[in-house]
Amino acid sequence: MSQALHAFLCHRGDPLSLARQEEGLRARLLEASLLLCSREKRQFEQAGWVYAQLKDYSDPHIAAIGVAVDGDYARACRVYDEILARNPRDLLALAVAQVFDYYLGDPQSMRARSARVLQAWPEHHAVLSMHAFALEECGDYGRAEELARRALELEPQDLRAHHAVAHVMEMQGRFEEGVRWMGERSRWWSGAGPASTHLWWHLALYHVELGRPRHALAIYDRRMRGEALSELIDASALLWRLHLQKVSLGNRFKTLAARWSPYAEDAHCAFNDLHAMMAFVAAGRRDCAQRLLAAQERRVRRVWGCNHDMTRLVGLPACRALAAFGEGDYATAERLLRALPPVAHRIGGSHAQRDVLQLTRFAALSRKSSPASAARIRAPAPLSLVYAA
Repeated sequence: MSQALHAFLCHRGDPLSLARQEEGLRARLLEASLLLCSREKRQFEQAGWVYAQLKDYSDPHIAAIGVAVDGDYARACRVYDEILARNPRDLLALAVAQVFDYYLGDPQSMRARSARVLQAWPEHHAVLSMHAFALEECGDYGRAEELARRALELEPQDLRAHHAVAHVMEMQGRFEEGVRWMGERSRWWSGAGPASTHLWWHLALYHVELGRPRHALAIYDRRMRGEALSELIDASALLWRLHLQKVSLGNRFKTLAARWSPYAEDAHCAFNDLHAMMAFVAAGRRDCAQRLLAAQERRVRRVWGCNHDMTRLVGLPACRALAAFGEGDYATAERLLRALPPVAHRIGGSHAQRDVLQLTRFAALSRKSSPASAARIRAPAPLSLVYAA
């Protein structure tokens, strides 16, 4: 197995750079696949150039890459399923399809696929960790933790497995245990790139849940100041939760909004847009917020790719809600969030990440109500109750 593929399977380091250092068709297939797995618009566009060099070769992965380049992740997943039916040990097909299902908010497909592969390869750490995350997103927390811990026995540096356990503890409300467990194992994932930052986000989230905002901010200042797009998403996701709790954040959002500014007009991924809008709203960057909304409106008029529907149905109304929240129009913010369709989960990400929409709606509802009625408003239900299968 190449170094690049191993890094991708373990969610460590920079597999794209490693793939670009490797020679041969498999390296180029991996390069194109990694570019397509990026939420970053410029990397996604680079995948098209790599595909142009590959399309005359004969390899089943090329067909999947060609479909994904056109923005149809769901159809690409069907091609990967065909590949896995012929070769259930094709780890690249499994890992890429897992990412696409994650972006599509489709954990049931993720679970079914990894379950089939697990039958063919029951003791591979990456298969175990991918199936563990799928099980967690489908509410099977006990089995998810069991498989993730088995994966860590086989490969202690598998950050996918660390991630699955972190999610289980979040969903079950085991925050104190999560702080201890993550702290004890942080030596395995500290300094491992953007995936490491995401695990620090999970640890900070435990502290938020435990009412320790200063601890969460200490983690933010020491561990969550990276420049990769996924790191910006994690930074927004943490600071916005604290913002909703009216925690003093100093100039952190102002700095973060400046880092988000180059992405304001991408409208490439509704999930990205949502987190960029959090930074723009909290920092008072109305100019960037308006640029983002205008870009989303232009995107909605171009009817192609999976992000069209997610921007139209979820991304644009959710970003409008955040903008209204920032203007103090809590009634509009609450109404827009309440009106999100049942397919809102298809904006992508995990249950723990998408919960920010529910938290924002609750904050808007509390702010628009009179003090007497606000006291009677019920807080959002625990994630373990909301998302249990």
